Formats: sequence, structure tokens, C-alpha cells
Amino acid sequence: MLEAVLWRLAGSGPLAAVADFIRAGGPVLLLVGAAGLILWVLILERWFYLRFVFPRMEQHVLTEWRQRSNRRSWSARRVREAMIRRVHAKLSSTLPLIQTLIAACPLLGLLGTVTGMIAVFDVVALVGTGDAEAMAAGVSRATIPTMAGMVVGISGLFPLYRFSARVRQATDRIADRLDTRGTS
Repeated sequence: MLEAVLWRLAGSGPLAAVADFIRAGGPVLLLVGAAGLILWVLILERWFYLRFVFPRMEQHVLTEWRQRSNRRSWSARRVREAMIRRVHAKLSSTLPLIQTLIAACPLLGLLGTVTGMIAVFDVVALVGTGDAEAMAAGVSRATIPTMAGMVVGISGLFPLYRFSARVRQATDRIADRLDTRGTS
């Protein structure tokens, strides 16, 4: 049903190639596509947060710390540690979900492999090995989702690595800038 809707929407333009790709890959390819869409929405959200939101939050945290009259006592150091933990938590809030989606996409692709191979075995059971075209469709249905899952997963690795490094750097920078010198 969903394939028919996609086919009607695609027509004969560039979307027709996408509809053909989805038809060849089977319904699991839609799951891989949905996971990829969610992954990249989260990646863009993290980029936006690190680029535009975090600098203002960093200034707010530094101002809040500098306005404290006591920065050297035991309780002030605990407040500083809590501020650093809060900043780190906000910086890395969606990174575990991004990691999970990166790991899940190849697994969803393998699910497509299994369903495609089942289609191949159904063809072999029904008509034997004489219908090469039907077997090729099942093999295609087995390999396309695997490839798509790996491409989507790999595409998220570089941004995840960069975000993790930026979170570490920003957390260290905040920790360095929240000095304990000053008034006691």
C-alpha cells in the first residue's frame, strides 16, 4: 500500500528512481530511511545547539560563577563541579541516541537481508532455481537494505566523533574558566 502511494507521488521524475529503489529494497528500507532521517535531524540539532545556543549558555554560566562572592570554599567547589556537570549533560544530551541510531541502522539493514533471503528461498521452493529474475529480485531485496543501513550508519560516525570531541573541549574549557581564585 505504501509502495503504491510512493509510486503515484513519484510519477516519472527523479522521485521515480527513489520509489524504484524503495521497491527493490523492500519495506525494511523504509525503516532504514526513517532511522536515517531521525539520525540526521538529531545531528543537525546538535550542530545548531553547539553553534548557536551553547555560546550563550557558556557566557551565562561564567557570569553566574563570577558573581559569586565565595569561590574558594568547599561548598563553592561543589557548586563549580555541579555547574560543570550540568554543562556537560546539556552538551551531550542527544549523543547517546545518535550512537544508538548509528548502531541500529546496519542491524536494520541486516533485517532486510533476512527478509530478502526469505523471498529468495520462497522462489526456490515454488519454482526451483529456474526463475533467475525472481531470485534476483529477492537477492536485490537482501542487499539493498544492508547497503543502505551501512551507508546511513557510517554517515553519522564523523559528526558523532566531532561532537564528542567538541563536548570534551567545551567541558574542559568551562572547567578551566571557572577558576577558584578570587574572594574566599
